[in-house]
Amino acid sequence: MTAVQLADGELNYLLEGPAQAPVLVLSNSLGTDLHMWDAQMAAFTEHFRVLRYDTRGHGQSLVTEGPYSIEQNGRDVLALLDALNIEQAFFCGLSMGGLIGQWLAINAPQRLQRVVLCNTAAKIGNPDVWNPRIETVLRDGAAAMLALRDGSIARWFTPAFAAAQPSQVEPIVGMLAQTSPQGYAANCAAVRDADFREQLGSITLPVLVVCGSEDAVTTPADGRFMVDRIRGAQMLELHAAHLSNVEAGALFSSRVLDFLLA
Repeated sequence: MTAVQLADGELNYLLEGPAQAPVLVLSNSLGTDLHMWDAQMAAFTEHFRVLRYDTRGHGQSLVTEGPYSIEQNGRDVLALLDALNIEQAFFCGLSMGGLIGQWLAINAPQRLQRVVLCNTAAKIGNPDVWNPRIETVLRDGAAAMLALRDGSIARWFTPAFAAAQPSQVEPIVGMLAQTSPQGYAANCAAVRDADFREQLGSITLPVLVVCGSEDAVTTPADGRFMVDRIRGAQMLELHAAHLSNVEAGALFSSRVLDFLLA
């Protein structure tokens, strides 16, 4: 593992793939780390130098005082690109990572080439959902993270996939139990406060929106909302719940690569 030094701590990252290939940034969901993309790496590194990182508050990256904002997380990505002398990159983010992708596409389009927004929305949930979760996690700490881990299985995966593929499900939900409660709560606030509904129309980059047909968190209707407002955006709906890159694995990888390489 390697890290870049930000003003307030270290951001953990992995950079893999051919040195001369274009760079693809992968941004993790709330409660996971850069290993949520493990299933994509063999396919993606055939064509890209893949830069995946642990969002602030997650994995081995810095945990600072919350609350965080999606702008703060987006600026961390720009600092990472700057530190590695990467002028432009492709970007693929899921859920919270998709919010970061929206912020970057709106505020730093010159740094991106094509953007994949997976299992995300212009606005995810509302304070009635997020505030009790933040309070519980800050109060109960690691015990709350363990409790969230069990609830997340039903949100992140369809029942059939969870039952049939425990070897794929367990490592992913295990990431949630290992996430810093302080970092998780701070990022819950970032997701709670993000709202790009009025700004989506300013995005001019090529965008692919990936949805899970069984995703109750960020629904296909949320995906269509984004596609309707981003000029020229394409939509891909896969049979999956919230973590489509894990549940739809190989199909996710091939269809996203089709878009990125178009």
